[in-house]
Amino acid sequence: MYNFFTLIERLSLEPTAPDAYNQFGAGDNSYNAIRRANLLRYLQTLYSRGTKWMLLGEAPGYRGMRLTGLPMTGRRQLREGVPELEMFGLMRGYQDVPEPGFEAIQSEQTATILWTLLPELGIVPLVWGAFPFHPCQLGNPLSNRKPRTHEVKQGKPFVRELLDIFKPEKVIAVGNVGYGLLTEMGVPCVKVRHPAQGGKNEFVAGMRFEANLT
Repeated sequence: MYNFFTLIERLSLEPTAPDAYNQFGAGDNSYNAIRRANLLRYLQTLYSRGTKWMLLGEAPGYRGMRLTGLPMTGRRQLREGVPELEMFGLMRGYQDVPEPGFEAIQSEQTATILWTLLPELGIVPLVWGAFPFHPCQLGNPLSNRKPRTHEVKQGKPFVRELLDIFKPEKVIAVGNVGYGLLTEMGVPCVKVRHPAQGGKNEFVAGMRFEANLT
């Protein structure tokens, strides 16, 4: 088993701008510790299964990874799991994160679309973000913004490390930010539409198409 502890420790020590948040940050925040534990379990599970797909999105949203520590995964999937794929769920050791200010948030649109589709495709890909921390509007953690160029550059070493660890046979960029980074890195990939902001149908069609090619 690969030692993901060191990767997560490095994530926890990365600085962010005032309008971004490191949801794995080291220190006394018990919610960050829960997210680190969730991420560790997620990466170990995918590594042990030998996943051959990677999806690279943009950045965590406040309804998803910012809150759960799991890429493109909301609290509903975290708690209830995805039984068809034997993923997530409190019964598998994942921990809910009822962080103050976020208690009312139960789901994320992208997470719901993705984890409804994946059982149909029969795959559990490694999902990650070009910028692995939550970019938001200054002073409003319950918001999202596009990561800046230097933030994507900050996330690049983590993307490279995960590619080296998992050696995926198929890499799919979910949206333009992930595609731009992968192209810059010289990583062969295909691009599908991001499911947010009216992109659900194109995302689903693109993912089905790619699954039929494997």
